[in-house]
Amino acid sequence: MKKKILKKCLLLAFFSCALVFAGCVKKTGSYVIATDTTFAPFEFQDENKQYTGIDIELLAAIAADQNLSYELKPLGFSAAVAALESKQADGVIAGMSITRERREKYDFSEPYYNSGVVMAARADDESVSSYENLKGKTVAVKIGTEGAAFAESIKDKYNFAIKYFDESPYMYEEVKTGNSAACFEDYPVMGYGISRGVGLKMTGAMEKGSSYGFAVLKGENKELLAAFNKGLANIIASGEYERIINKYIASE
Repeated sequence: MKKKILKKCLLLAFFSCALVFAGCVKKTGSYVIATDTTFAPFEFQDENKQYTGIDIELLAAIAADQNLSYELKPLGFSAAVAALESKQADGVIAGMSITRERREKYDFSEPYYNSGVVMAARADDESVSSYENLKGKTVAVKIGTEGAAFAESIKDKYNFAIKYFDESPYMYEEVKTGNSAACFEDYPVMGYGISRGVGLKMTGAMEKGSSYGFAVLKGENKELLAAFNKGLANIIASGEYERIINKYIASE
């Protein structure tokens, strides 16, 4: 009797472990991809509350090309990066600039977009036409963007303060209400916003920025990164990449 009970206990333990293990194993080719929530034209919600934009369409096209299954998680930039670092997400696509500091923690794909940085002021404000006009004032930036990094690099030289925001619309509103004199934003994002009537205008020339890349945690998900790179090359060759970019950013 004791042997039968022991055998049953061992079987129950085996099946319990198997169930736990099965729950932990990720289905081959299925990934959780985190993204931002408001970084148009790269990711944003359309009139039907569906997420769309350059990043969303590029990811879909690459996944189709490589036969990858994925779940998209719009979390906001900071939360997306946190999810990646805690291994709650396998990758991040969120207009993420490839920088030296980030390369220490993440592995990046080949660049899929070359960006730049611009300063923008309220559309009817003529007092901010150069960085010198920012002395003693406050500028708004979105956390994690090239615009934020550029503002930080020149704030001491031009003697201005920086106020940080998690989402671009709040940053724009800060400038429109006059609480901040200007904002620094990635060029394609600012251009898209102005074309949609955000009430701002670009002032001065575009500064050179970094390229955007798809990111995974350093040393992790090498197959996913390789598939992204291969798919990106394929959709560039097919013309699908150009079609997606031109849909959101008008060519010259």
